Amino acid sequence: MSAALFHTGLELFSGVLVGFTLGLIGGGGSILAVPLMVYLVGVSNPHVALGTSALAVAVNALVSLAQHARAHTVKWRCASIYASTGIVGAFAGAAAGKAVDGRHLLLCFAILMIGVGIIMLKGRRNEGCPGASCNRHNAGKVAGYGLGTGLLSGFFGIGGGFLIVPGLIASTGMPILNAVGTSLVAVSAFGLSTAVSYMLSGYIDWQLAGLFILGGAAGSVVGIRTARHMAKSKGSLTTFFAIVIFAVAIYMIWQGLRSL
Repeated sequence: MSAALFHTGLELFSGVLVGFTLGLIGGGGSILAVPLMVYLVGVSNPHVALGTSALAVAVNALVSLAQHARAHTVKWRCASIYASTGIVGAFAGAAAGKAVDGRHLLLCFAILMIGVGIIMLKGRRNEGCPGASCNRHNAGKVAGYGLGTGLLSGFFGIGGGFLIVPGLIASTGMPILNAVGTSLVAVSAFGLSTAVSYMLSGYIDWQLAGLFILGGAAGSVVGIRTARHMAKSKGSLTTFFAIVIFAVAIYMIWQGLRSL
């Protein structure tokens, strides 16, 4: 096997992992994609890794969203309210985040994630209400959670589904499988907004993005099927979601302490 073919295989495999994660839990795409591009694929410019990963994750989120939509696990009204206010919050949060030391941001975000994980574990036995929807009684609450999630995502520069899924559950009471599907609307919207900014600055590796998207499409199919299977077992998908949050948070704390 030639070195070029092996490298292409690594890029496709990385895309599969990202797509699988997005399909399974609706988040983790950006947190996985950037390290994979830098440490496994070997992208030397961090700005290119960030921009390319944002584009790949956004498109992969759209692919996963289409599959969730066919399975009728997307609450479209909730998604539109949450994503629209979240985008506003993300711009405001990003502006504020630029004034804070990046190492401190990552440590604070990791602590926030641990708190979210604990809340998810405590409520893992709550299966949610399958008929939950956004109406005049809870629309304000959904919009508030969307704005808050967007602020945090923009402020910390990461977040996505790790914050959106718990926010949707807390504001509507929907089951986690619906929250995962619905969250992908906001994940793709946030990702595309970031990708456009990096694209205008020339920080997109289009060939790499294409391979990540191709691999991600295959990974998302497996991820969504796994999510449906886990959702049948009471609390298993929520528990797995929380475990992933803890693992990522511990890694971020370790990296943050090393850089201090």
